[in-house]
Amino acid sequence: MTDHWTTIHELVAWLDQQNGRTNQEITLRLLKLTEEAGEVAQAWIGHTGQNPRKGITHTRDDVADELCDVIVTAAVALTSLTDDPAGHLDAKIRQIAGRPRTP
Repeated sequence: MTDHWTTIHELVAWLDQQNGRTNQEITLRLLKLTEEAGEVAQAWIGHTGQNPRKGITHTRDDVADELCDVIVTAAVALTSLTDDPAGHLDAKIRQIAGRPRTP
């Protein structure tokens, strides 16, 4: 099994080499999340056949793939912002886990 964070760090290093890591570049990495989320919506619409002109064009696996793209893109953006993205994510998940589940 691949260490996901190693792959994410490699992607960020490659992006940094190609584009630098200015605030403008980080902004574009954050905006990329919106693009990827739109692709999730497009795949779900295609899966449900919501657009009668197009019909069913995507599978649940297509939707899952697009969700994975969102996760990777978010991890790249997070790694571009902090030196310890895994630790930051772990702390946030612990915080979420500690939230009450009732109103």
